[in-house]
Amino acid sequence: MHISSTAFADGAYLPFDTAYEAGNISPSLLWSDVPSGTVSLALTCDDSAGPGDKSWTHWLMWDIPACETRLPPGLPPNDRFDGGIIQGLNDYLELGWGGPCPPAGLHRYEFTLYALAGRLEPSCRTRSHFDVAIAPLILETATLTGYYRSEDAGMGFLPSLRLPGGLEL
Repeated sequence: MHISSTAFADGAYLPFDTAYEAGNISPSLLWSDVPSGTVSLALTCDDSAGPGDKSWTHWLMWDIPACETRLPPGLPPNDRFDGGIIQGLNDYLELGWGGPCPPAGLHRYEFTLYALAGRLEPSCRTRSHFDVAIAPLILETATLTGYYRSEDAGMGFLPSLRLPGGLEL
């Protein structure tokens, strides 16, 4: 199984408009070579360097029909879409895509597509419930990695503010 995007290459920077405070537009995703026996697909996007070195969930989606091969850009924060697709809560406690908004430095965002041998219950709204429900159903996974640096916002960097006494913000 393979996952890619028309918005960014694997290992490249995520587009600026995907950032939480710069449009918060979910990127387009495409996939292929889904294994036989797949009943549904699920998708997560995580930043492994979230607060307190805890992973931060940016996107949680499941019950994507096995015959589907893409997600268009800019999906709204709906809880359900045609075909039975369900979006859960990200760690901003919002439905759908919650783009990058790192406090500082370079962050890695992993989009993971799961081929599943069944469907998940609609009650899997949070990541902890999702992880428990998905574990026995995983047939195969594929990962796409993007990066975002908070200093890359806007004109390419965020200027630091120098306060009296040499302190920087």
